[in-house]
Amino acid sequence: MDRSASHPTLLADLGGTNVRFALADTTSATPLMMDSVRRYRVKDFDTLADTIRQYFTDTGHTASHAIIAAAGRIAHGETVQITNNPWNVSAHALQVELGLEGARLVNDFAAQGMSIPLLCKDQLQPVGPDLLPEHDQKSSQTFVVMGPGTGLGVAGLLLRYGHWIVLETEGGHAGFAAHTAEDVEILHRLNARFGRVSNERMICGNGLVNLYLALADMAGQRAEEYTPEDITARATDASDPLCVRTVETLAGIFGSVAGDLVLSLGGWDGVYLTGGVLKILMPWLQNGGFRERFEAKGRFRDTMERVPTIAITHPEPGLLGAAALAVLDTGRALPSQH
Repeated sequence: MDRSASHPTLLADLGGTNVRFALADTTSATPLMMDSVRRYRVKDFDTLADTIRQYFTDTGHTASHAIIAAAGRIAHGETVQITNNPWNVSAHALQVELGLEGARLVNDFAAQGMSIPLLCKDQLQPVGPDLLPEHDQKSSQTFVVMGPGTGLGVAGLLLRYGHWIVLETEGGHAGFAAHTAEDVEILHRLNARFGRVSNERMICGNGLVNLYLALADMAGQRAEEYTPEDITARATDASDPLCVRTVETLAGIFGSVAGDLVLSLGGWDGVYLTGGVLKILMPWLQNGGFRERFEAKGRFRDTMERVPTIAITHPEPGLLGAAALAVLDTGRALPSQH
Protein backbone atom coordinates (compact mmCIF):
# COMPACT_ATOMS: atom_id res chain seq x y z
CA MET A 1 0.00 0.00 0.00
CA ASP A 2 1.31 3.44 -0.91
CA ARG A 3 1.77 5.38 2.33
CA SER A 4 0.85 8.81 0.98
CA ALA A 5 -1.17 11.59 2.63
CA SER A 6 -4.28 9.43 2.14
CA HIS A 7 -2.55 6.43 3.78
CA PRO A 8 -0.03 8.01 6.18
CA THR A 9 2.38 6.40 8.62
CA LEU A 10 1.90 7.13 12.33
CA LEU A 11 5.00 8.58 13.98
CA ALA A 12 5.69 8.77 17.72
CA ASP A 13 8.54 10.37 19.67
CA LEU A 14 8.34 8.85 23.14
CA GLY A 15 10.41 10.24 26.00
CA GLY A 16 10.33 10.09 29.74
CA THR A 17 7.81 12.90 30.18
CA ASN A 18 5.95 13.43 26.91
CA VAL A 19 4.97 11.56 23.78
CA ARG A 20 4.54 13.41 20.51
CA PHE A 21 2.61 12.05 17.54
CA ALA A 22 2.45 13.04 13.90
CA LEU A 23 1.81 11.55 10.47
CA ALA A 24 4.17 11.05 7.54
CA ASP A 25 3.38 11.33 3.85
CA THR A 26 6.19 9.19 2.45
CA THR A 27 5.58 10.41 -1.12
CA SER A 28 6.20 14.07 -0.24
CA ALA A 29 9.42 16.09 -0.45
CA THR A 30 8.55 17.20 3.12
CA PRO A 31 7.30 13.91 4.60
CA LEU A 32 6.56 15.13 8.15
CA MET A 33 3.02 16.56 8.21
CA MET A 34 3.57 19.35 10.75
CA ASP A 35 -0.12 20.17 11.09
CA SER A 36 -0.68 16.66 12.49
CA VAL A 37 1.68 17.06 15.48
CA ARG A 38 0.14 16.60 18.94
CA ARG A 39 1.75 16.18 22.38
CA TYR A 40 0.49 14.17 25.37
CA ARG A 41 1.88 13.68 28.89
CA VAL A 42 2.93 10.11 29.66
CA LYS A 43 1.55 10.25 33.20
CA ASP A 44 -1.99 10.82 31.86
CA PHE A 45 -2.20 7.39 30.19
CA ASP A 46 -1.66 3.78 31.22
CA THR A 47 -0.15 2.58 27.94
CA LEU A 48 1.17 3.82 24.63
CA ALA A 49 -1.75 2.12 22.83
CA ASP A 50 -4.22 4.15 24.92
CA THR A 51 -2.42 7.34 23.97
CA ILE A 52 -2.45 6.46 20.27
CA ARG A 53 -6.18 5.82 20.42
CA GLN A 54 -6.63 9.26 21.99
CA TYR A 55 -4.54 10.82 19.21
CA PHE A 56 -6.67 9.16 16.54
CA THR A 57 -9.82 10.34 18.33
CA ASP A 58 -8.56 13.91 18.70
CA THR A 59 -7.38 14.26 15.11
CA GLY A 60 -9.77 11.99 13.20
CA HIS A 61 -6.77 10.31 11.55
CA THR A 62 -5.92 6.64 11.21
CA ALA A 63 -2.81 4.82 10.02
CA SER A 64 -1.88 1.28 9.03
CA HIS A 65 1.83 1.50 9.91
CA ALA A 66 3.69 3.05 12.84
CA ILE A 67 7.26 4.03 13.67
CA ILE A 68 7.83 4.57 17.39
CA ALA A 69 11.00 6.41 18.41
CA ALA A 70 11.49 5.56 22.10
CA ALA A 71 13.93 6.70 24.78
CA GLY A 72 15.59 3.43 25.69
CA ARG A 73 17.49 0.44 24.34
CA ILE A 74 15.49 -1.50 21.77
CA ALA A 75 15.90 -5.19 22.60
CA HIS A 76 16.01 -7.40 19.48
CA GLY A 77 14.23 -4.65 17.53
CA GLU A 78 11.04 -5.60 19.32
CA THR A 79 10.66 -4.30 22.89
CA VAL A 80 11.77 -1.33 24.96
CA GLN A 81 11.50 -0.38 28.62
CA ILE A 82 11.34 3.38 28.33
CA THR A 83 14.06 5.15 30.32
CA ASN A 84 12.58 7.43 33.02
CA ASN A 85 9.08 6.24 32.05
CA PRO A 86 6.89 3.36 33.37
CA TRP A 87 5.75 2.07 29.98
CA ASN A 88 7.06 -1.15 28.46
CA VAL A 89 6.41 -1.24 24.71
CA SER A 90 6.36 -4.23 22.36
CA ALA A 91 6.18 -3.56 18.63
CA HIS A 92 4.33 -6.82 17.93
CA ALA A 93 1.83 -6.35 20.79
CA LEU A 94 1.17 -2.78 19.70
CA GLN A 95 0.59 -3.93 16.12
CA VAL A 96 -1.91 -6.58 17.25
CA GLU A 97 -3.71 -4.35 19.77
CA LEU A 98 -4.24 -1.51 17.30
CA GLY A 99 -4.80 -3.66 14.21
CA LEU A 100 -1.83 -2.20 12.36
CA GLU A 101 -0.16 -3.79 9.35
CA GLY A 102 3.26 -2.98 10.76
CA ALA A 103 4.90 -1.34 13.79
CA ARG A 104 8.59 -0.61 14.24
CA LEU A 105 10.53 0.54 17.29
CA VAL A 106 13.71 2.63 17.03
CA ASN A 107 15.81 4.42 19.62
CA ASP A 108 14.76 8.06 19.98
CA PHE A 109 18.23 9.36 19.19
CA ALA A 110 18.44 7.14 16.14
CA ALA A 111 15.39 9.06 14.95
CA GLN A 112 16.94 12.38 15.97
CA GLY A 113 19.98 11.45 13.91
CA MET A 114 17.94 10.52 10.85
CA SER A 115 16.36 14.00 10.86
CA ILE A 116 19.67 15.47 9.76
CA PRO A 117 19.45 14.56 6.04
CA LEU A 118 16.08 16.38 5.91
CA LEU A 119 17.08 19.55 7.77
CA CYS A 120 17.36 22.90 6.03
CA LYS A 121 20.36 25.11 6.77
CA ASP A 122 18.13 27.64 8.53
CA GLN A 123 17.23 24.87 11.01
CA LEU A 124 20.86 24.58 12.14
CA GLN A 125 22.76 26.98 14.41
CA PRO A 126 26.53 26.80 14.92
CA VAL A 127 27.71 26.64 18.53
CA GLY A 128 31.10 28.28 18.75
CA PRO A 129 32.93 28.62 15.39
CA ASP A 130 30.69 29.53 12.47
CA LEU A 131 31.01 26.13 10.83
CA LEU A 132 28.31 23.98 9.25
CA PRO A 133 29.11 20.44 8.10
CA GLU A 134 29.03 19.65 4.43
CA HIS A 135 27.47 16.28 3.64
CA ASP A 136 29.64 14.64 1.00
CA GLN A 137 27.56 11.95 -0.71
CA LYS A 138 30.65 10.60 -2.48
CA SER A 139 32.79 9.87 0.58
CA SER A 140 32.70 8.46 4.10
CA GLN A 141 31.71 10.74 7.00
CA THR A 142 30.87 10.21 10.68
CA PHE A 143 28.85 12.51 12.95
CA VAL A 144 27.84 12.49 16.62
CA VAL A 145 24.23 13.24 17.61
CA MET A 146 23.61 14.01 21.28
CA GLY A 147 21.61 16.10 23.65
CA PRO A 148 19.82 16.56 26.97
CA GLY A 149 16.15 16.08 27.69
CA THR A 150 14.67 13.96 30.45
CA GLY A 151 17.90 11.97 29.98
CA LEU A 152 20.99 12.27 27.76
CA GLY A 153 20.68 10.75 24.29
CA VAL A 154 23.61 9.73 22.11
CA ALA A 155 23.77 8.30 18.58
CA GLY A 156 26.25 8.01 15.76
CA LEU A 157 25.33 9.02 12.22
CA LEU A 158 27.30 7.56 9.34
CA LEU A 159 27.23 8.75 5.73
CA ARG A 160 28.80 6.07 3.57
CA TYR A 161 28.94 6.96 -0.11
CA GLY A 162 25.37 8.22 -0.31
CA HIS A 163 23.85 5.90 2.30
CA TRP A 164 22.82 7.15 5.74
CA ILE A 165 23.28 4.69 8.63
CA VAL A 166 22.37 5.45 12.23
CA LEU A 167 24.21 3.85 15.16
CA GLU A 168 21.99 3.37 18.20
CA THR A 169 23.79 3.73 21.54
CA GLU A 170 23.20 4.31 25.23
CA GLY A 171 26.21 6.60 25.48
CA GLY A 172 24.44 8.85 27.95
CA HIS A 173 24.85 6.07 30.52
CA ALA A 174 28.63 5.85 30.05
CA GLY A 175 30.60 6.72 33.18
CA PHE A 176 31.43 10.37 33.85
CA ALA A 177 35.12 11.25 33.40
CA ALA A 178 36.25 14.14 35.62
CA HIS A 179 38.58 16.58 33.82
CA THR A 180 39.06 19.39 36.37
CA ALA A 181 39.50 19.72 40.13
CA GLU A 182 35.91 20.97 40.33
CA ASP A 183 34.72 17.95 38.33
CA VAL A 184 36.41 15.71 40.90
CA GLU A 185 34.63 17.43 43.78
CA ILE A 186 31.29 17.14 41.96
CA LEU A 187 31.97 13.47 41.23
CA HIS A 188 32.73 12.74 44.90
CA ARG A 189 29.37 14.19 45.96
CA LEU A 190 27.34 12.46 43.26
CA ASN A 191 29.15 9.19 43.90
CA ALA A 192 28.09 9.42 47.56
CA ARG A 193 24.46 9.87 46.45
CA PHE A 194 24.21 7.49 43.52
CA GLY A 195 27.19 5.14 43.54
CA ARG A 196 28.22 4.92 39.89
CA VAL A 197 27.91 8.32 38.17
CA SER A 198 26.98 8.44 34.48
CA ASN A 199 27.11 11.43 32.15
CA GLU A 200 23.31 11.54 32.32
CA ARG A 201 23.46 12.36 36.03
CA MET A 202 24.53 15.89 35.02
CA ILE A 203 23.58 16.50 31.40
CA CYS A 204 19.78 16.45 31.47
CA GLY A 205 16.92 18.28 33.17
CA ASN A 206 17.35 16.57 36.55
CA GLY A 207 21.11 16.85 36.09
CA LEU A 208 20.73 20.57 36.74
CA VAL A 209 19.37 19.75 40.21
CA ASN A 210 22.18 17.27 40.87
CA LEU A 211 24.79 19.86 39.91
CA TYR A 212 23.07 22.61 41.90
CA LEU A 213 23.06 20.49 45.07
CA ALA A 214 26.71 19.52 44.60
CA LEU A 215 27.82 23.09 43.98
CA ALA A 216 25.82 24.38 46.96
CA ASP A 217 27.55 21.83 49.18
CA MET A 218 30.96 22.76 47.78
CA ALA A 219 30.25 26.46 48.47
CA GLY A 220 28.89 25.81 51.95
CA GLN A 221 25.53 27.31 50.97
CA ARG A 222 22.05 26.14 51.89
CA ALA A 223 20.41 24.60 48.83
CA GLU A 224 16.87 25.61 47.91
CA GLU A 225 14.36 23.01 46.77
CA TYR A 226 14.58 24.10 43.14
CA THR A 227 13.25 22.28 40.09
CA PRO A 228 15.23 22.32 36.82
CA GLU A 229 12.87 25.06 35.60
CA ASP A 230 13.57 27.11 38.75
CA ILE A 231 17.30 26.85 38.19
CA THR A 232 17.23 27.90 34.54
CA ALA A 233 14.78 30.74 35.24
CA ARG A 234 16.98 32.14 38.02
CA ALA A 235 20.05 31.72 35.86
CA THR A 236 18.37 33.50 32.95
CA ASP A 237 17.39 36.53 35.03
CA ALA A 238 20.66 36.36 37.01
CA SER A 239 18.73 36.47 40.31
CA ASP A 240 20.69 33.60 41.89
CA PRO A 241 24.47 33.39 41.31
CA LEU A 242 24.53 29.70 42.27
CA CYS A 243 21.95 28.92 39.57
CA VAL A 244 24.07 30.82 37.06
CA ARG A 245 27.09 28.80 38.14
CA THR A 246 25.09 25.57 37.85
CA VAL A 247 24.10 26.18 34.24
CA GLU A 248 27.63 27.32 33.35
CA THR A 249 29.02 24.15 34.90
CA LEU A 250 26.59 21.95 32.98
CA ALA A 251 27.61 23.68 29.73
CA GLY A 252 31.28 22.95 30.40
CA ILE A 253 30.71 19.30 31.29
CA PHE A 254 28.47 18.97 28.23
CA GLY A 255 31.39 20.20 26.10
CA SER A 256 33.77 17.68 27.65
CA VAL A 257 31.40 14.79 27.04
CA ALA A 258 30.69 15.90 23.47
CA GLY A 259 34.41 16.02 22.75
CA ASP A 260 34.94 12.59 24.28
CA LEU A 261 32.23 11.20 22.01
CA VAL A 262 33.98 12.62 18.95
CA LEU A 263 37.13 10.77 20.01
CA SER A 264 35.20 7.56 20.80
CA LEU A 265 33.11 7.40 17.62
CA GLY A 266 35.52 9.13 15.25
CA GLY A 267 32.93 11.85 14.68
CA TRP A 268 35.38 14.25 13.05
CA ASP A 269 32.78 15.62 10.64
CA GLY A 270 30.60 17.27 13.27
CA VAL A 271 28.45 17.06 16.39
CA TYR A 272 24.72 17.75 16.12
CA LEU A 273 23.15 18.93 19.38
CA THR A 274 19.48 18.35 20.10
CA GLY A 275 17.16 17.43 22.99
CA GLY A 276 14.33 19.04 24.92
CA VAL A 277 16.57 21.05 27.27
CA LEU A 278 18.89 22.37 24.55
CA LYS A 279 17.04 25.60 23.76
CA ILE A 280 17.18 26.91 27.33
CA LEU A 281 20.91 26.04 27.52
CA MET A 282 21.90 27.76 24.28
CA PRO A 283 23.06 31.11 25.76
CA TRP A 284 25.47 29.25 28.05
CA LEU A 285 26.64 26.90 25.31
CA GLN A 286 27.44 29.91 23.11
CA ASN A 287 29.11 32.06 25.76
CA GLY A 288 30.35 29.65 28.41
CA GLY A 289 32.86 26.86 28.62
CA PHE A 290 31.20 24.40 26.24
CA ARG A 291 33.49 24.94 23.29
CA GLU A 292 36.68 25.39 25.31
CA ARG A 293 36.16 22.07 27.09
CA PHE A 294 35.05 20.43 23.83
CA GLU A 295 38.40 21.37 22.25
CA ALA A 296 40.56 20.66 25.34
CA LYS A 297 41.60 17.16 24.27
CA GLY A 298 45.38 17.35 24.67
CA ARG A 299 47.22 16.28 21.54
CA PHE A 300 43.95 16.40 19.58
CA ARG A 301 43.17 20.07 20.33
CA ASP A 302 44.10 21.24 16.82
CA THR A 303 41.84 18.59 15.31
CA MET A 304 38.96 19.35 17.69
CA GLU A 305 39.09 23.05 16.85
CA ARG A 306 38.02 22.13 13.32
CA VAL A 307 35.08 19.90 14.34
CA PRO A 308 31.75 21.76 13.97
CA THR A 309 29.22 21.73 16.81
CA ILE A 310 25.71 22.54 15.58
CA ALA A 311 22.40 22.94 17.37
CA ILE A 312 19.30 21.58 15.64
CA THR A 313 16.56 24.22 15.87
CA HIS A 314 13.79 22.27 14.10
CA PRO A 315 10.90 22.00 16.60
CA GLU A 316 10.39 18.22 16.14
CA PRO A 317 13.62 16.50 15.07
CA GLY A 318 12.54 13.15 16.53
CA LEU A 319 9.36 13.10 14.47
CA LEU A 320 11.24 14.39 11.41
CA GLY A 321 13.73 11.54 11.71
CA ALA A 322 10.94 9.02 12.17
CA ALA A 323 9.41 10.40 8.96
CA ALA A 324 12.76 9.87 7.22
CA LEU A 325 12.77 6.25 8.39
CA ALA A 326 9.19 5.84 7.15
CA VAL A 327 10.32 7.01 3.71
CA LEU A 328 13.23 4.56 3.68
CA ASP A 329 10.90 1.72 4.78
CA THR A 330 8.93 2.14 1.56
CA GLY A 331 12.09 1.73 -0.53
CA ARG A 332 12.20 5.39 -1.55
CA ALA A 333 15.26 7.62 -1.28
CA LEU A 334 15.26 10.55 1.08
CA PRO A 335 14.50 13.95 -0.45
CA SER A 336 17.52 16.19 -0.95
CA GLN A 337 18.33 18.89 1.60
CA HIS A 338 16.93 22.34 0.86
